[in-house]
Amino acid sequence: MTTASPSASLASTAAAAPVSHPPAPASRKLWSLYLRLTCVPVLWGGTFIAGRVISAHLPPATAGFIRFVFATLALLVTLHFTEGLRALTQVTRRQLLGTMALGATGIFAYNLLFFTALSVLPAGRTSLIIALNPVVTLLIAAALLGDRLSATRWLGVALALLGVWVVVTRGDLSQLVQSLGKGELAMFGAVCAWAVYTLVGRKLLQGLSPVLATLWAAIWGTLFLGLLALRDMPHVHADSFTPEVWAGLAFLGVLGTAVAFVWYYEGLRQLGAARTVVFNNLVPVFGVLLGWLILGEPLSASLLAGGALAIFGVFLVNRVK
Repeated sequence: MTTASPSASLASTAAAAPVSHPPAPASRKLWSLYLRLTCVPVLWGGTFIAGRVISAHLPPATAGFIRFVFATLALLVTLHFTEGLRALTQVTRRQLLGTMALGATGIFAYNLLFFTALSVLPAGRTSLIIALNPVVTLLIAAALLGDRLSATRWLGVALALLGVWVVVTRGDLSQLVQSLGKGELAMFGAVCAWAVYTLVGRKLLQGLSPVLATLWAAIWGTLFLGLLALRDMPHVHADSFTPEVWAGLAFLGVLGTAVAFVWYYEGLRQLGAARTVVFNNLVPVFGVLLGWLILGEPLSASLLAGGALAIFGVFLVNRVK
């Protein structure tokens, strides 16, 4: 899930599964589908803005827990109208353990690290680091699962890493170690957690629909986050829940997770992966743009140059042959 946002993106599990390449739908419906797919990276880019606002008021575990209470409820509604709630019980023991692993990595660990990073880093900067998700996933798959990378994808990996290096060091490439603070390390940890989430989903959840897999992962992740959030209760006060915080949590859970996921999977199902994954490249673009427009974050030369390199590198990595 988020997307791809991360959050940006939860659709990575769906994208990782074999997806056919159907013909494009009728032209009268095509514009509506492309409009929804264009909104997906806007929503996933917006998760960084909402996360930045929320992390100033709530501890990471509490923020993640409430976010996924909203997300779980929204996904339950989605399941009701797509497969029926009885589908929740139609999972094997192996699939249930697989969704627990998804909840531990892509929901629990990712959100703890996501909100920790956004408590100290600007939203736009964070969205560019998270753009490394497909790169790290590809490298882990190559190292541990024997996946082969084409020369084009190796070039994409190199450009994406160089771009994020420029962003992290603010253009001074010799200062990498000195530039790595709590926020950067937390975000790199989130990238690794999401990569594991994606690969676990690819290997363990065959035969399980993306909506059902994501819902079970959200249930497990909410449980894990809730247990940790109990520790934060003495430090969380009612005045922390401002209207902006509630709006951000609802946005993250409903729009940034459930709605964006459903729209993204519609694209995978109707257009195929080759045309749909291209929209993922817009997530950091909207993350940076919305950070500038809504939060007033500065657009430095190193941020723009490094971001362009990273986005182009990820585009090459995401190319479907």
